[in-house]
Amino acid sequence: MKYLRSFASLIALFSLPASVPLAAQDMSFDQYVQILQARSRAEGVSEATISRMTAGLSPSNRVIELDESQPGGTSQSNRFPPLAPYIASHVDTARISGGQREYRNARSTLARIEQDYGVPGEILVAIWGHETAYGNVTGGFDLSQALATLAWEGRRRDLFEEEFVALMKVADKGYSRSQLKGSWAGAFGYPQFLPSVYLRLATDGDGDGRADIMNNRADTLASIANYFRDAGWRPGQPWGVSAYVPRDFTPSRYATKLDAPVCERVHSRHSQYKTVDEWQALGVQPQRPLAPGTLVSLFQPDGPGSPAWLLTSNYRVILEYNCSNYYAMSVGLLASEIGS
Repeated sequence: MKYLRSFASLIALFSLPASVPLAAQDMSFDQYVQILQARSRAEGVSEATISRMTAGLSPSNRVIELDESQPGGTSQSNRFPPLAPYIASHVDTARISGGQREYRNARSTLARIEQDYGVPGEILVAIWGHETAYGNVTGGFDLSQALATLAWEGRRRDLFEEEFVALMKVADKGYSRSQLKGSWAGAFGYPQFLPSVYLRLATDGDGDGRADIMNNRADTLASIANYFRDAGWRPGQPWGVSAYVPRDFTPSRYATKLDAPVCERVHSRHSQYKTVDEWQALGVQPQRPLAPGTLVSLFQPDGPGSPAWLLTSNYRVILEYNCSNYYAMSVGLLASEIGS
């Protein structure tokens, strides 16, 4: 299966309509755990790790409830909640001041990471702040139980079975079961990586030989930077800039003609890509300097007369982390506040 960068894109690819019945309780949970153990063993996980990570496992009704409550299918509504209230609640005084504090405390580390990976430090801190409030809210679900339950439940069995085995491989690096706690859907640590993402992209940020995203700030920031570089972040280019849009401008004339393979409703809200100078010729003016030849899309989420932005390809890299315009805009705007 092609790897997925985040649980958001995972849901987008594998969501089923809510009316589809559960398929996986075709065997007892204990029988299914034996299958997970055998697959982990076949993929090189030590017997000691398998034993301690699966001891006493039972299915979690709460995890099943949360999974069943996720929206299924593709909504046909063209109405979107306004962006401004979301920004007001997510780019608030606490997140800004907390981010500025973390940015100051990690200044030398961030400078080194930015040099190595090309991703601005304020973006890294903003992701950390949005994911776990700078490490204060990381989730309390036993990942072994959560992932085994989701795989057994069966709506996305192949996917979560792979994540369970990946978790066993993470644990085999010396992490205890009590350390491996996170969200009901299997994301964990300060940056909320899925186990498979951890194995592929988690990075040792301080040279101690471990990539500890559960406790270590340098490892967390370097791992997020590695994620962004892998997703195609372009150094030296902002995620976007605010823009002036003429009152008589008609955005619908420049609607995108591209079909997004995932998160269609997210990407459909962006305009066609044009160069900055092409937008300027149409009267759309960036409010901060952008190279004339930079390809950008126009985004005015709350309609005519409301704030607008010109978005670069780096905005789409933020969407790789969580495919939501609300999330990506709030990360970008929080980063701007942190770095100001």
